[in-house]
Amino acid sequence: MFSPLRLTALAALLSSGIALPVSAADVAVGKQAEQQLRNIATWFPGRMVGSPAELLTADYLQQQFSNMGYQSNKRDFHTRYQYHYQDGHTAWKNVTGTSVIAAREGSAPQQILVVAHLDTWSPRSDSEVAHNLGGLRLQGVDDNAAGLGVMLELAQRLSQTPLHYGVRFVALSGEEIGQRGSADYLARMSEAEKKNTLLVINLDSLLTGDTLYFSSGRHTPAAVARQTRDRALALARRHGIGASSHQLAKNDYQADNAFDAAGFPLLDVRATNWTLGKKDGAQQRRTSSHFPQGISRHQTERDNLSYLDRWLPGRIALRSRDSVKILLPLLNELANPQPQKES
Repeated sequence: MFSPLRLTALAALLSSGIALPVSAADVAVGKQAEQQLRNIATWFPGRMVGSPAELLTADYLQQQFSNMGYQSNKRDFHTRYQYHYQDGHTAWKNVTGTSVIAAREGSAPQQILVVAHLDTWSPRSDSEVAHNLGGLRLQGVDDNAAGLGVMLELAQRLSQTPLHYGVRFVALSGEEIGQRGSADYLARMSEAEKKNTLLVINLDSLLTGDTLYFSSGRHTPAAVARQTRDRALALARRHGIGASSHQLAKNDYQADNAFDAAGFPLLDVRATNWTLGKKDGAQQRRTSSHFPQGISRHQTERDNLSYLDRWLPGRIALRSRDSVKILLPLLNELANPQPQKES
């Protein structure tokens, strides 16, 4: 929980223009992603939509992107969600979410979106509060500081690279209450932006799951899937990284990605295990005494640095490195396509 003193100190830190350290580009691959993940989880637990921690996280992300040379801004949006009380009544909670967008234009008008949600789980009921799901103490390491960390390292390493197609990094809030940040972003896109968006790469929950998956959206053309999903798997094999893919289906867990539903080509990147449970991707790993449900998602006592470092030793560093090792060359290739040689 943030004390008033801690909130004041963090606000002063951010408003003064002093950022937490950003690693140099020549640091080992994945180190910056891990560092940023740990910074975000440590300094900004309880990043629930509309909370002080969420707003401070947005300030931090905008500052990081600006320091890298990106055009960056925050976008507020008003939304609400239902809360169920123990006595049986239900009420709406009105909140203001804050998303962060950072962009570098290319020489062509087309763009690639790299998306990760910045908010942690907002409890929807007294029962969830009683079971330590979400809330002010949830660090949200797997879900989704890991995605933000990888996003920031990709942005840093691409910050000086010439681009043919532009790249836009989008940290969305309100995802844990029904993809409200995605809906807001889509509603603000012009017809030209929609037409010129070639691909959306979604980064979510990269740590706890048994396997790192690169999966195409349900509305992604086969030719795009070959250039994105299949290319990611080829890069994983080149680096000796265990990775797989799954064709997303209507009844899969979190299959209702808003960008996919809107018709954008999608590459979904997450760690889970599609062979377990209902085989819908909801169960992230095999059950054990430390992960009795096979998940850490939304669980305050498990989705934190201390627990994951203890029971999945080395996993944070490994997945940070593996994710960047695959996604960085993939993004470079997609943003700077080579002309096809004549046969």
